[in-house]
Amino acid sequence: MHLPAPFLTDRDAVEDAHALICMHGEEAGFAAAARAEQYRVLGNHVHFARWRQIERLITYLSVEDILDTVH
Repeated sequence: MHLPAPFLTDRDAVEDAHALICMHGEEAGFAAAARAEQYRVLGNHVHFARWRQIERLITYLSVEDILDTVH
């Protein structure tokens, strides 16, 4: 399985992903997707892209296989 690592602009994205995982558990990815959709509807493309990246990060973190080089 090849899943590229998501691009993160700052640590806040990781903290938001962690908060959603704590609040929603396995449904955290859906919560991030819902937030992204809300911002898309509002026309806020910056926040839409940010929450899509957080959704990808949550997906990346949920995979139990080793996806890349381990240092």
